[in-house]
This record gives sequence, structure tokens and C-alpha cells, in this order.
Amino acid sequence: MGTSSSAAQSTLVGWRSEPDGRGTLGLLATSLSTIFLCTWVVIHPRVHKSEVYAVPHKLALLAKTLLAPEFIAIEGLQEWAQCRRMVSECSELSYGEFNLVHAYYISMLALRYQTPDGNRVIWPNQYTWLLSQGLIKWENHADWGLAIDQIQDKSKSDSITKFITLSQVLWFVATCIMRAANDLPLSQLESMTLSYIPLFAITYFFWWNKPKDIFSPSIVRLPAMSREEVQHFESMALSNKFDENQTPVTYWSIWYLTPRVFEKEESDRMELDAHNRAIERAAVQTSSPKVPDVHGEMVKPRKEIVVAHWDPHLYRSKTIRSLCCLFGASFGALHLACWNTIFPTTVEMWMWRGSAFVSIFSLLAFMHFEKVILRWDGLITIVKIGAPGIYFISRVLMMGEVFAALRAVDPGVYETYEVENYGINL
Repeated sequence: MGTSSSAAQSTLVGWRSEPDGRGTLGLLATSLSTIFLCTWVVIHPRVHKSEVYAVPHKLALLAKTLLAPEFIAIEGLQEWAQCRRMVSECSELSYGEFNLVHAYYISMLALRYQTPDGNRVIWPNQYTWLLSQGLIKWENHADWGLAIDQIQDKSKSDSITKFITLSQVLWFVATCIMRAANDLPLSQLESMTLSYIPLFAITYFFWWNKPKDIFSPSIVRLPAMSREEVQHFESMALSNKFDENQTPVTYWSIWYLTPRVFEKEESDRMELDAHNRAIERAAVQTSSPKVPDVHGEMVKPRKEIVVAHWDPHLYRSKTIRSLCCLFGASFGALHLACWNTIFPTTVEMWMWRGSAFVSIFSLLAFMHFEKVILRWDGLITIVKIGAPGIYFISRVLMMGEVFAALRAVDPGVYETYEVENYGINL
């Protein structure tokens, strides 16, 4: 086996020109354009608090999507689930007119209110509360920039680009299938490109109704409220990182993840539990029937650095988790489509295969945990924190090998076949 492998490797070819059929340049152009089109179309960025940083934020999303498409798919799933719950909560209050487009528009931080210090985000739970309390009326939603035609006018969704992308993807997948049917190998670059497509498809499904590339938010004035109502409204904010008056705008902000309502709900529960425990401890220490006055750090839960957090509604659904694991594993698994492709060296061949398997199992291990916190919690912490680190190392190795392997390619990669009656070389 070692002799035959060495013999095969001795016949590898380098750069191949186009006139003789498939060439290196065409291989690069087809694969990279497919990846770029899919990535650019699937990305639906939030509305940044500074238009100057809108494009860098989208480029940051592009980098995230290329390096870890599974995580972007999970992000899309969690936003989709949040928006569906928001639609359910607002349905009766809006005569059934509030839909996913409205929910996504608010979830992507496109609705803000004026303050003397600058604009602040109206989060989904805040909007739902305003509506449920009768402080705003759905009949006036157009005044808040929430009419469908107003949102669509702002959205930069391009039907032509979508059509071109769909055509390119279908053509690429058909080519890969036909090459496999004719016992022709795929290059490492083609197998990686193929791996992106299922995750891009499922992510785009989740964001189908989400407006795209909106750079300017709808800025409104809040209705008149009592002091208690204002305090409650402001306490519902998921974060202040995205408000104009809170944090300076830097390029680091383009990497921030958009907070979700379920994270705020859990934080509130933890704070309430901490407060109740503090009261119990103080009552025991004072042996007094009077409820003691507890304030400050005593009732605050410990500050946490959250690496990843599942929406509990999704995490506890065995069906959804199983599907997530299946789609997540598909990315690494499809890299193995070039299992029989000859690599420049035996070391690179096993590095590729090993990295593909490592990416599968490290991702599945990471997805097993509902919440991952950057804190030592016994030996299991090594798995929680180590799994994503190992995953990213395997991804970098495979992405590097994609281009390194082009220096010595299996001649079969450049062989073509003729589609009968069409005379097309693929």
C-alpha cells in the first residue's frame, strides 16, 4: 500500500492551464466564487450604532462564517426561535399583523429611541412590553417605521444576486455529483466548498424573512410613562453596548454577538435567586423575623464570561438538538468527500482526514453543553473550553491544506468528462 501510494504521489501535477480542460485557475475561481457568493448572500448583519462600522461589521461576520459556519447557523436558529416567540406574544396585540419581518427588524437593533445623551436600542422584550401595557398602539406602527413597505425600502436584498448564487450553487453541486458518478476525484478545495452549502442553506432558511443590510435605524420617541414604568422599561434592556451614549465606538465592537432575550431572562432569574439567598442568610445571622435590607454586591450573581449559550427552549428539544448535531457534523463529514484524492504527502493526507474527524467530534462535544462559561469547574472545563479551541485548530489546518495541496494535485482532479448531447466538459 505504501509503494502504490508513493507511486501515485510521484505522478502528481502542479499548476494546470485552462486550454486543455479543467485548470487550476478555473478550479480556484469556481470554488472561491461559490463560497463568496453563498457567504455574502447569507450574511444578514445587525444595524450598527455607527454607519462607519457597518461594513467592517459585515466583514467580521464574513470571517466568522468562513471559519465556523456551524456557529453562524446556530446563531440564525436562535434568532429565528426568538422572533417566532415574539410574533406569538405580539399576535393578539397587533390583530395578527405582527410577523417575522417586524420581529427580525427589531431583533437586529433597527428600532431605537431618543434620549438626551443619544439613541438607545429598543430590545424585543421592551417592545413587547410597551405593546402589552398599552403604552403604544399597533395602529401607529407606521409612525415607528414598522410598516412592511418601510422596512423593505430600507432592505438591500437583491433578487438578482440571489438568483446568481442559487444557479452557481446548483451548478457546483451537480458538477460534484457527476464527477463522483464518473469516478473522478474532487480536489480538497471542492470538498470544502461542498461542505459549506448545507449550512448556508439552513442559515438562509432561518434568515429568509430578515431584512438585509439596513444601515440606518428607525429612531422614535418613547410614550409618556411614570417613573416606575421608565425604570422597569430600562431594566429590561439586554445590553448597553449598542447604545450611542454608553460605550465608545471601536473596531472591537464589530465582533460583538447580539444578545438574546433568553440570556436576559436567565440573568434576571440568577439575580433574583442571589437576592433571595442573601435575604435567607441575613435572616439566619440576625435571627430576626424582620426582612433585612440587602443591597449591592451581596445580591448580585458572580460575573460570568459566557463563551456560548443555548436557548433553553431549543436545547431541551431532542429533535432540534439532533438536527443541529446532524447539520453541524455534515461540515466536517463532507470534507471527507476527497478521501480517495491523492495528497502531496502521506502526512498531509492523514492530517486532512484527522482534522475532518476532529472538527466533527470537537463540535459535537461543544454542542453538548447548554452553557459554557470561562471558569474552572473541574476537569469537565477542559472539554468545554478545549473543544472549540481544537475545532478552530482543525479548521485552520484544513483551510491551509486546501491551498497547499494545489502545488501537487492528483491528475484525476483535472480530468473531464463529456455530458452526452451537450458536449460540456466538466
